[in-house]
Amino acid sequence: MKKLRKAVFPVGGLGTRFLPATKALPKEMLPVVDRPLIQYAVDEAREAGIEQMIFVTGRGKSAIEDHFDIAYELEMTMKARDKSRDILKETRLPPGAVAYVRQQEPMGLGHAVWCARDIVGDEPFAVLLADDLMVGKPGCLKQMVDAYERVGGNLIAAQIVPADQTDRYGIVTPGARDGVLTEVAGLVEKPSPGAAPSTLAIVGRYILQPEVMLALEGHETGAGGEVQLTDAMARMIGAQPFHALTFAGTRHDCGDKAGFIMANIALALERPDIGPEVRRFIANL
Repeated sequence: MKKLRKAVFPVGGLGTRFLPATKALPKEMLPVVDRPLIQYAVDEAREAGIEQMIFVTGRGKSAIEDHFDIAYELEMTMKARDKSRDILKETRLPPGAVAYVRQQEPMGLGHAVWCARDIVGDEPFAVLLADDLMVGKPGCLKQMVDAYERVGGNLIAAQIVPADQTDRYGIVTPGARDGVLTEVAGLVEKPSPGAAPSTLAIVGRYILQPEVMLALEGHETGAGGEVQLTDAMARMIGAQPFHALTFAGTRHDCGDKAGFIMANIALALERPDIGPEVRRFIANL
């Protein structure tokens, strides 16, 4: 079993649900308190031992590349003003630790992952969706890596969702359960309420074997007319071990405006520097 060293971040989406804010700003750069969404995902990957970050970008996403680069003028200005630059250390990725590949048109999550095939090579890899802000100790991907080192194969993060919301998610057909791990007997992309095999939903973290790229290369479209990663993963069931890990923590759906606002409030309340003031403001409301 090869060590998990690489992670793919699909960041080529248009962010239409957050227009006009995302007309010129990538949605992954929207801040939750004082850090952009993509920073939370990268930090989670670092905690899990990921060595190479692979960003699948699109036009207008240069702000992401700039964020993880050295900001020479900013740092020199802060130095001249005797301001600490420590807060910028977490935004730097060392040479060789980052790669960018362009997804020329938004054809779905499966297509975005497939665009990284040459950089992934023949190694297992993680996929992190920055829209899903996962808060836990340890982080979601670290929990998954710990499980991966025991069972191998493919893993997806999962959580129970309301029965009337199954049409928003990929849903697991569950097999045998062992604590937080559930064998994946099948996967269905966005089944209508009442037709779903369970309420165990895939959320935005995956550990996949490189063979998934072969399942994606035909660019077969599924739900929404897009190349669905869920459909490609479903073809691997039975050929390799496949488990869902029920994440111990909180997921904030920051692809949704209400979820994004709630994430800001929740994380702000946990901060000792601003939490008390935010709490007083909410109480006054």
